[in-house]
Amino acid sequence: MNSPPVAMPPPHPFTLRLALGLIGVLIATLSSGLNDRVTDLALADIRAAIGIDYDTGSWITSSYQAAEVAAMMIAPWLAVTFSLRRFTLVVATGFASLAVIQPLVTDPALFITLRAIQGLFGGALPPMLMTVALRFLPPTIKLYGLAAYAMTATFGPNMAASLAAFWTDSVGWQFAFWQVIPPCLIASLLIGWGLPQDPLRLERLRQIDAFGMLTGCSGMALLILGLTQGERLEWFESPLIAGLLLASAALLVTFFINEWYHPLPLFKLQMLQRKNLAHGLQVLAGVLMVSLSGSALPSAYFAQIDGFRTAQFAPLALTIGLPQLIIAPLVATLLNLRQVDCRWVLTAGAGLMIASCLLGTQLTDEWARQNFWLIQALQAFGQPMLILPVLMSATSVVMPPEGPFASAMFNTVRGFSSVAAGSLVENFLTHREKFHSHVLVDNLGNRPWLITANSSDAASSLQPMLPDGSASSTENLSHFSTLVKHQATILSISDTYLLIIGFALLLVLLTAWLPKRVWPPQTLINSASPTTRTTS
Repeated sequence: MNSPPVAMPPPHPFTLRLALGLIGVLIATLSSGLNDRVTDLALADIRAAIGIDYDTGSWITSSYQAAEVAAMMIAPWLAVTFSLRRFTLVVATGFASLAVIQPLVTDPALFITLRAIQGLFGGALPPMLMTVALRFLPPTIKLYGLAAYAMTATFGPNMAASLAAFWTDSVGWQFAFWQVIPPCLIASLLIGWGLPQDPLRLERLRQIDAFGMLTGCSGMALLILGLTQGERLEWFESPLIAGLLLASAALLVTFFINEWYHPLPLFKLQMLQRKNLAHGLQVLAGVLMVSLSGSALPSAYFAQIDGFRTAQFAPLALTIGLPQLIIAPLVATLLNLRQVDCRWVLTAGAGLMIASCLLGTQLTDEWARQNFWLIQALQAFGQPMLILPVLMSATSVVMPPEGPFASAMFNTVRGFSSVAAGSLVENFLTHREKFHSHVLVDNLGNRPWLITANSSDAASSLQPMLPDGSASSTENLSHFSTLVKHQATILSISDTYLLIIGFALLLVLLTAWLPKRVWPPQTLINSASPTTRTTS
C-alpha cells in the first residue's frame, strides 16, 4: 500500500532571514558531529577523570551512537508533526543542556545514561539540516546547501582531532562537552528568528507509526550496540552479542515489512524504486568507508608506531578539514554546470581516493608526518567529489513533500554506515595484525639464523639471540618484539588501504551501472515531477 505524500506548507521566499535560519541549523548540526567525534577522541582522558575503567567506558561511545542513529529514523516524522522550527529548537536546546551537566556527573551508570539521552538529541539534528535544505533552498543555490550538508561529513570530523587535543592538553577535558554550548545558543537564536513557524499537525498522531518506531529504533540501536561491542566481547562467543544481533535482525525485518504497508511510515520504501535514490543510499555507505582512509589509518599508524597523541596527528586531519570551506563550494559550482555529469565527478573523486590509498600501501616504519601530506591533499579533494554527486543524484528524484522520507532514510544509512565502517576497519586492522604477527614469528622460527648474532658483542635489537639459543639481553629481546609488532601493524594498515581501494572500485561500478544522468537543479526550475529530472 503506497503512503500518501506529506502535505507541505507553501514555499517561502528565500530571504536573508531564512538564510540565517538555515545557517543556524548548520551550526547546530556541526556541533552535534563535533561532540560525537571529539568526546570519542578524548575518551581516555574522560575515563581517567571520572574513574571509569576501559570496559565500562566503551559503553559511553556505544550508547551515544546507538541512540544517535535511532533518533535519525524518527526525527523527520516528528519535525513535520510538531513543526520544523519548534522541533529543531527543542532538540538543539536539549542537546546543549545535557552538555552542561555531563562533566559534573561522576557516577558511571548515570553518565552513560545521560550520554545516551544526548545521543537522541544529537542524532535528530543532521536530518533537520537535510530537511531544510530540500524544502527551502531555491534551485539556483540548492547544491551549495547540499555542500554545507556534505561538510558535516568532511569538515566537522576532520576538525575534531585539533579540538580534542586543545581541550584535553591545554584547557580541560570538560570542554570536550562544553564546547557545543556557545554554538548551540547561537544556532537556537538564528533558528528561532530565521525559520518560518509551521502550524502543528497533531492530526498525524492518529496515524502514528508507533510499531515502526518501536521495532525500527530498537532494532537499529541493538545492531549498533552489537557492532561496537562485538570485538571486545568476541562476537558470537558472547551470549550478549549473539542476542543483540539476532534480536536486531528480527526487529529490523519486521520494521521494513511494516513500513511497506503503513499509511504514514517513517521510511517510504517505495521511493527506492527510483534508481538514483537507491544508488545514492548504497554509494553513501561505501563513501563513508572510503573516507576512513584519511583519518583512521594515519591516526592508527602514528598512535601505534610513533606513540603520537591526538595533538600530533591533528595537523594531518586539518589538511582535509580546513580546505573544505573552499573545495566544497567549488565542487558545487562545478556540478552546477550543465555540461558536467555528476557521475563523472564521482568517478574522478573515487580515482583520487584510490590514488591516495595506493600511496598509503607504500607505508614503512620510516614514514613521518610529511610523508602523508600528498595522501591527505588527495583526500581533501576526493571526499567532497564523492559525497556531493551522491547528494545531487539522490535528491534529484525527491519532491519537496517527500523530503522528510528521504532525510530519514539518508541520515539513517549515513549514521549506521559510519559506525559499521569504523567497526569493520578497526576489526580488520586487529585481525590482519594478528595474522602478520603469526606469519612473521613463524618465519623467524623457521629461520633462526636471521636473528642470531655471532657473539654477545655483536648482539643487537635486530639480532637478539646468541648461537646457543639464549637471549642476548632482555632489553634486546623486548626491542625486537616491539619491532615485530610495528611491522605487523604497518602490514595490516597497508592491507586496509587495499581493502578500501576495493570499496572505491565498487562505487565506480555501481555508478556506471545504476543511476541515470541528472541535471543541475537550476536548469529544471520548470520541472514538475521527478521523472522530468532524469534522462537515460
